[in-house]
Amino acid sequence: MVHCKIRLEKLCIAYKNDGRETSQTGAGALQHFRRARVSGSRVHLNDTDDTMIRNFEDMQKLGQTNVDSAMRVFGEWNKNWQAIAAEMSDYTKRSFEEGTATLEKLMASKSVEQAVEIQTSYAKRAYDDYMQQMTKIGGMYANMAKEAYKPVEKMLQNGG
Repeated sequence: MVHCKIRLEKLCIAYKNDGRETSQTGAGALQHFRRARVSGSRVHLNDTDDTMIRNFEDMQKLGQTNVDSAMRVFGEWNKNWQAIAAEMSDYTKRSFEEGTATLEKLMASKSVEQAVEIQTSYAKRAYDDYMQQMTKIGGMYANMAKEAYKPVEKMLQNGG
């Protein structure tokens, strides 16, 4: 026969099994208690002790759920940051190549008017490309913020 006494503050179970008095703490105590309940042994608990055990198990589930949610959020953030970095890297490469090509054209220009025209054309393209790129990156940041808020929104909808 197993007699259990549960103290939640230390999560300790003291029990007698076949006349031997033993105690366990932490996960081992909870496992022993579950085995005793499953094996059909008589376990003497009052309602408060049983409620404390259920509350402890609920807290473990809540903790695991929160860890899982956090890991999903961090995974999404990681993917979004990688996409933003890749996009900025591509833009930088394109910008550098276009600047180099423009410099070559400037070096080969025959007149000052032609050089001014090349420079003006380059400045307009560079500005347009920059504004387009910043709009795209801004959209990526906005999507990242929306994705990061989804788990919080879901938790609030589920009541905490």
